[in-house]
Amino acid sequence: MLLNVSYNNLEVKRKIDTQVGPPFTIRERLKMKGIGSSKLFITSASIEIHNLLILDSYINTCNIEMRPNGIIVGFRSLLESYALIIPYYKLSLYKGKAEEYSIFRDHYFIKIRAKSNDKATHKFIKKIMDYKAENLPLGPEGL
Repeated sequence: MLLNVSYNNLEVKRKIDTQVGPPFTIRERLKMKGIGSSKLFITSASIEIHNLLILDSYINTCNIEMRPNGIIVGFRSLLESYALIIPYYKLSLYKGKAEEYSIFRDHYFIKIRAKSNDKATHKFIKKIMDYKAENLPLGPEGL
């Protein structure tokens, strides 16, 4: 789900919390040693996201925030902030090219650059995958 999160809208906040859960508490954030990524450079994106990114001439960047039930990929276009809301059960994250990660949800995707010497990005992607593996139900009985 792609949402405009520029304004403090309670309906948008409710949709986000329903999909990926409320934000982690301060204690949980400290225990996890952070829940947010550094600045990530976008190499390509699905058509809906690409159409937003080409509206300005800035370098296309994003960040990722972990939530209890998913992730939020945030990016800016012109003066607006957008978020791609991805629950863990719909998250497909894999390494395609040598220096690129692909993040998919249904027909939306964002590909980010991760150079071999960029240890923070690789460590954060591993943290997302580990958290997803620990917190997803194993089968239909867990639903």
